[in-house]
Amino acid sequence: MADCQITCIRKPDRNSPHEHITHVGNPSNNWMWTREAVIKSIDEKTNTFYVLDPINNKRSDVGVVRPNDGRYPFLRTYSDGDWNNNLLSLNQCPLNLPITK
Repeated sequence: MADCQITCIRKPDRNSPHEHITHVGNPSNNWMWTREAVIKSIDEKTNTFYVLDPINNKRSDVGVVRPNDGRYPFLRTYSDGDWNNNLLSLNQCPLNLPITK
């Protein structure tokens, strides 16, 4: 099992706070995965994913949220017993970053 640091995200409209994350990645390691591939990997326990706070270097693990209202599952970070939005604060992934999964 790999422990993967997410350093960037991609959304359909990067300026919209209401758009969902479609991809996550790490340009330093040259990878980008679709949201669905990350959810599957977390569910199957084949990889773990996390983000680091740029100010205090604190780790937040990425988990899957499954709303009861019919919406699709989505990714969210979890730290100190709380779900938070650390993923949404990440920069957009470069357009030339290959989708590897």
